Amino acid sequence: MIIGIPTEIKAQEYRISMIPSSVKELTRRGHRVLVQSGAGEGSNYTDELYSAVGAEIVASADEVFEQCELIVKVKEPQASELSMITEKHTLFTYLHLAADKKLTEALLDTGCTAIAYETIEVNKRLPLLEPMSEIAGRMSAIIGAYYLAKHNGGRGVLLGGVPGVVPGRVVVIGGGTAGVNAARVATGIGAEVSSHGGLPHDLL
Repeated sequence: MIIGIPTEIKAQEYRISMIPSSVKELTRRGHRVLVQSGAGEGSNYTDELYSAVGAEIVASADEVFEQCELIVKVKEPQASELSMITEKHTLFTYLHLAADKKLTEALLDTGCTAIAYETIEVNKRLPLLEPMSEIAGRMSAIIGAYYLAKHNGGRGVLLGGVPGVVPGRVVVIGGGTAGVNAARVATGIGAEVSSHGGLPHDLL
């Protein structure tokens, strides 16, 4: 199979859909992998790292979409990418189509096969969605602590407190993957954590 990895063009998206070790596994199994030049720069993966594991570096997204059967992305296709998708393609990426009727209809019009990461289920788990929720939960506590600083418009509260000063209080709403990881980081910082969503007792 010929697999393509284009550069992500959605605003503030710096990830790449496959790291070099994943590409190495695919090329080892006999697949061709085309990577658009510069696709990994936002995640600090150079073209040279991809070339070293057998990927072919191509100059443009046009070349990726023209030559490849399977397109592996991080985020949903943007307007300029939709025009390059045809019925020969299988698109593998996060899609979140329930909130985007226009994109849903546009993808239907291309005739492609589109597989959304967030719908992949293994043993009643969502292995491609859960890591994103884990990251979001952990980042929420870190960003919340950052914006409590006075110079960032906050009240000058140090979440972890110091001797003689009580720690800040974090309320976590929801006990799913994001909530659990938010509570873990807040607890690790030393904050007082309470829940409105059934978090494990060891985090409270």
